[in-house]
Amino acid sequence: MPNGKSRQPVPGTTIFDGEQARKGYALNKMCYSFNDAANRKAFVADEDAYCAKFGLNPQQREAIRSRNVLQLIEAGGNAYYLAKFAGIFGLDMQDIGAQQTGMTKDQFKAKLQAAAR
Repeated sequence: MPNGKSRQPVPGTTIFDGEQARKGYALNKMCYSFNDAANRKAFVADEDAYCAKFGLNPQQREAIRSRNVLQLIEAGGNAYYLAKFAGIFGLDMQDIGAQQTGMTKDQFKAKLQAAAR
């Protein structure tokens, strides 16, 4: 850190650092592939085969199966790439934020609107 202080962890937050990037490489590579509509279609058609193609580990595969963004982050997923995955199912960043905070989407949106006032 520039001021010589170490980074303080935020309770309940997974920091996306070099270790997480290495851990999530296959998962993030797969999610990046969803920029292409043909790849999204292939994933939907045979999710297991598509995940196997990228070599996802059991933790990542279970998180994909459960559609659990927090588990995907813990498995090395980067929020920007995970948004590509969530988009396949019609989810947006507000859905992800709601899941991260344990709120419904409407509660999360209301919180954002209240903070903006």
